[in-house]
Amino acid sequence: MKKIKVVLTAILLVAFTMVQAQNIEYNGVKYLVKKNAIFVDKVDVTNTLSLEEQASIKNALSEQILAEKRLKEAEKAQKEAEKAQRKAEKKQKAAEKKQKKAEKEIKAKEKAKQKYADAQENYEKALKRSEKLRDRGKLSPVDEVKWQKKLEGYKNKIEKAKRKL
Repeated sequence: MKKIKVVLTAILLVAFTMVQAQNIEYNGVKYLVKKNAIFVDKVDVTNTLSLEEQASIKNALSEQILAEKRLKEAEKAQKEAEKAQRKAEKKQKAAEKKQKKAEKEIKAKEKAKQKYADAQENYEKALKRSEKLRDRGKLSPVDEVKWQKKLEGYKNKIEKAKRKL
């Protein structure tokens, strides 16, 4: 437990120092700026620089920090735009999926209506034919039973098609 605290404290100290100190390259020389002090290779050169040079180094540092902030903001905005685009694509895919499902349902309903109409038509044709044969006297008792079974089968198909509607 103590080791974890020591490690975390060390990490925080390093991070804090890095936040306090900023690196800047100015006129081909790398400077390290900590608050009001300016260092070159860990040597304080604040007093050797003129006030104008100090001000221009600090201005360059400010501009660098500002540019980094703008870059981070631009990256953040780009990520948000990408996220919004992915959301829009997901919504579009969902809408397309819904539309396809609705089209499938419409097709299935039309198919069920067609099957119902066909079943009714077949039943009516068979009924007319059996009545014609019966009227002419060409149906034997065995044939009449067969026709009854046939008509019953057509009725079942009609009921089945009606339930699917």
